[in-house]
Amino acid sequence: MKPKTRKSITKRFKITRNGKVLRRPSGHGHYNAKKTGKQRRQSHRFTELNDSELKKIKRLLKY
Repeated sequence: MKPKTRKSITKRFKITRNGKVLRRPSGHGHYNAKKTGKQRRQSHRFTELNDSELKKIKRLLKY
C-alpha cells in the first residue's frame, strides 16, 4: 500500500524547484499591536528550514 502524504504538512510548507523547504515564521497570529511595522512585514516572508528539520519534513511530504 502506498504511504499517504500528511495533508497538514502540505498546508504549512512549500517546496521550491531546487528542493528547498520553506515555512512561515511563527508568532504573527496575534499580539501584533505591540510589534513594530518592520517585524510585521518580515513575518509575511517565508524562511528556509534548518537541515535537521528538513529531512523529517521531506519524509512526510513524499507525494
